[in-house]
Amino acid sequence: MRKRDVLVDACDQYLGASRFKDFTLNGLQVAGRENVARIMTGVTASQALLDEAVAWEADMLLVHHGYFWKNEPVAITGMKRQRIKTLLAHDINLVAYHLPLDAHPELGNNAELARKLMFNVTGCADGAIGEGLLWTGTLMEPMQAQNLASHVARQLDREPLLVEAPTTAPIERVAWCTGGAQDMIGTAHEAGAQAFISGEISERTTHLARELGIHYLAAGHHATERYGIKALGEWLARTHGVSHRFVDIDNPA
Repeated sequence: MRKRDVLVDACDQYLGASRFKDFTLNGLQVAGRENVARIMTGVTASQALLDEAVAWEADMLLVHHGYFWKNEPVAITGMKRQRIKTLLAHDINLVAYHLPLDAHPELGNNAELARKLMFNVTGCADGAIGEGLLWTGTLMEPMQAQNLASHVARQLDREPLLVEAPTTAPIERVAWCTGGAQDMIGTAHEAGAQAFISGEISERTTHLARELGIHYLAAGHHATERYGIKALGEWLARTHGVSHRFVDIDNPA
């Protein structure tokens, strides 16, 4: 069992949370009991994940998508009220890390996705690894866009949406950024990537991919961001001796 503030401080320091200008609060969002023995991790602090935390008697819920986003209504009513009521009623801490978890060079979402997809990391297109969010690399071997899509589907257990560029050249150089980073496609193209992988797609993304000549794979916001938060929970368990359980609440988006 460890003190809540010790665990939160460890995460803050390891992820370099204070360096990021984010759309939400990183770190402790809702305070629960002071002593923590069980930590549950998951992508989003949905009611379904909260219910799992209650059933497991978790002391802390550690997520990538927490609450209190910029420009969201501040009133604690409806769904927000029910979620926070669940946390307070069961004295569960809610801790969330957004951009710091995306960017972390060892166990962040981009780092973990690279491992999962077996990419050779070469750098970051918008800053040094650990600071930038768009990562670059090469494939294990050159392949066509359809073959890359099949590889992603096998590794993530989710069929990606593929927008093919008007080229038949085999793909060697790739770029990726997990979640809702489809608008980084231009930066990926400027970095020399032949294919760009993110989670979501917008109407404009199709036209950008075709006209820039870069393949685009929308592999799922949730599917691309399952691995960083799990890795962070495992790191806490390993370094601080707490129990950890990752719960994957299915999400097709």
